[in-house]
Amino acid sequence: MAFESLTDKLSNVFKRLRGKGRLTEADVKEAMKEIKMALLEADVNFKVVKSFVASVTERAVGQDVMESLTPAQMIVKIVNEELTSLMGGGDSKLAISSAPPTIVMLVGLQGAGKTTNGAKLAGLMKKQGKQPLLAACDVYRPAAIKQLEVVGEQLDIPVFQMGQIDPVDIAKAAVEHARRHGNDMVFLDTAGRLHVDEALMDELRKVKEAVSPTEILLVVDAMIGQDAVTAAKAFDDALDIDGVMLTKLDGDARGGAALSIRAVTGKPIKFAGIGEKLDAVEVFHPDRMASRILGMGDVLSLIEKAEQNLDAKKAAEQMERLRKNKFTLADFYDQLLQLKSMGSMEDIMGMLPGMGGKKLDLAVDESNLKRIEAIIQSMTPYERENPNVLNSSRKKRIAAGSGAQVVDVNRLLKQFGMIQQLTRQFTNPKKAKGLFGKFKGMGMPF
Repeated sequence: MAFESLTDKLSNVFKRLRGKGRLTEADVKEAMKEIKMALLEADVNFKVVKSFVASVTERAVGQDVMESLTPAQMIVKIVNEELTSLMGGGDSKLAISSAPPTIVMLVGLQGAGKTTNGAKLAGLMKKQGKQPLLAACDVYRPAAIKQLEVVGEQLDIPVFQMGQIDPVDIAKAAVEHARRHGNDMVFLDTAGRLHVDEALMDELRKVKEAVSPTEILLVVDAMIGQDAVTAAKAFDDALDIDGVMLTKLDGDARGGAALSIRAVTGKPIKFAGIGEKLDAVEVFHPDRMASRILGMGDVLSLIEKAEQNLDAKKAAEQMERLRKNKFTLADFYDQLLQLKSMGSMEDIMGMLPGMGGKKLDLAVDESNLKRIEAIIQSMTPYERENPNVLNSSRKKRIAAGSGAQVVDVNRLLKQFGMIQQLTRQFTNPKKAKGLFGKFKGMGMPF
């Protein structure tokens, strides 16, 4: 996950500050020196780092902070506020035209994920009630048009293409097509290059002049570090972009691009690509990202993710079954599927306060979840509803069918038995609390 190393280093700095109680100006300056190094190692632009550290230091050595009963917490608060400000302060929404269609021109270098992430963004707009149209204006990259058609079909979004003719003519025709067919948004997937060149910029300027886009959105790969900032500045100088979409923010990027682009270009990051799935896109919230970087979690995004992916009706039914002590392996399986739909365990844990930057063995948890799913799938509906009928021969059949061992089946049944015991003791929290400790070391996926 992006920022993991930065989060870890900042957490260590703040931990040492909290251990000192009262802080001296020297303590603050030493901490700022470490923060500076952490930001530079995260590939944040050096001018941005210099300005950021100066701002934090000026506020941190103020009288109100130094005389506070909890100066370390005050410094964390200041760093959080300055990080939020660095990334733009508030959310920046996609501009919507008062006279449809809204034209979003997607630009960027090859390899940034422009085609796929542009389609993801169109999918996000569709969920919000829009009627988007994808337009294939990249006529140079092999299979670019086919790629857009494939992702468009998967998202049930129409794709407009005219083959490999002049991209300017395609863009104009796509906008006219949208007007005639009731599409209130058009996403123009323009051509990219391996590097910025004048021929590319000249073509993009012609497209801009021909269709007057409502929004020019630059798609940037977060994993290329300072090159992302350089590309952003070049595109902004040539086209006057309106905002940025960062892709691959779920990878092992050092994160410097997210902390530098706004400061260098003055243009906001509006969206973030956070995975390979076509729904793995989210609005970029500077305040929430700052909280994640500081290991403070992002509960609001976690709640939004749950609301989008969890079946409220099914959850209510399962809660009722819990109250009546009728929770079965079928219910447990349904919960695992809903948990999987929210993304990886690493992403979910990273949104919880205090979990950012921790070295958790989450890969093991993911494999356990898959093993449990396979075991339950190998059971008959009757066995899921009545796990007490699982004798030795049934367990052998289930183990063979799921590629597991009988010991894995027994472990799952033991875990499930403890969950049932826990639900029966909800009315006595003290007894229930003691059961949680027994889950440790049992390979539970949560």
